[in-house]
Amino acid sequence: MLYPKKVKHRKWFTKRKHPVKEANKTETRGITVAFGSFGLKAMEYGRISSNQIESARKAAVHYAGKNGKMWTRIFPDRPFTQKPAEVKMGKGKGDPVGFVAEVKPGRIMFELDGVDAEVATEALRKAGTKLSLKTKVVSRI
Repeated sequence: MLYPKKVKHRKWFTKRKHPVKEANKTETRGITVAFGSFGLKAMEYGRISSNQIESARKAAVHYAGKNGKMWTRIFPDRPFTQKPAEVKMGKGKGDPVGFVAEVKPGRIMFELDGVDAEVATEALRKAGTKLSLKTKVVSRI
């Protein structure tokens, strides 16, 4: 699993943004296929956990085989907290339990190279099923 080596603040403030308003904002950085020939693009806003990133990466690498080269373009640097079970309201903020990556529409999350188009498309499609948002396979033009 991916997580930062060191963080300045253990707990971040909760982001109070409306999901529909957040979905209308598109990514401005990381929107082109830069390293490989094929990429997996996010089509909606979401938070991707480090477990989901690792699961998607494994699925794509397994299908692509030894010739495929994979790049991960997102990193989970946002901590999220959770209160224990059966704890009453109040009593402070919960403990950090993991890290997520915030992804806006248009972001290229994974890139693949070294395989033909059919294999790359299927590998990235399988990776997209492991994520909690809609994705699309794009290629370098």
